[in-house]
Amino acid sequence: MIEVLAGLGRTLGFSFAAGINLYATAALLGLASRYGWVALPEQYQVFDNDVVIGAALVLYVVEFFADKIPWVDSAWDALHTIIRPIGGALIAVGTLGEASPAMEGMVALLGGTLAAGTHFTKAGTRAVANTSPEPFSNWMLSVGEDVFVVSLGMIALKYPVLAALIVITGVILILVFGAWIVRAVKRRWQAARTPYPRRM
Repeated sequence: MIEVLAGLGRTLGFSFAAGINLYATAALLGLASRYGWVALPEQYQVFDNDVVIGAALVLYVVEFFADKIPWVDSAWDALHTIIRPIGGALIAVGTLGEASPAMEGMVALLGGTLAAGTHFTKAGTRAVANTSPEPFSNWMLSVGEDVFVVSLGMIALKYPVLAALIVITGVILILVFGAWIVRAVKRRWQAARTPYPRRM
């Protein structure tokens, strides 16, 4: 029972984090598996691959800088609207291990849904922040996201049950504030598209 809860906690934690920063999550999984930071099930060895780790680290560096530039971050998020949920689903299946096709399908759906939820929350929050004339709020959000992803990943590795509780809390917060974020994005876009009155 404990192993099942631990496996579920890791799957939820990594899928949730992948929606915010897929490449940091993949790199963390690969490095943890390679260097044995914690005792992980055998299926985690799929992430211990030179190509996977190298590509994840390079893309993380690219995202680190792109994520700090207003509007460039929104373009980057738009590009990853499909990539992050698919990545979250693949990570969920990869961390599952041997299972029936039905179980793999359910876990993939769960991982993809979690990643999609955090992705759209991030993208919406950034869209609102980008309408501010100063760049500092954008930088703070980006650094906060990086810290959260790495912290959640480390917690998922060492304390998976705690990671599951964090994810459940995060989902509740997304549901509570999701409608507010959507309304805020709509207001900002409508204000940006409203033409200024002409002077006579």
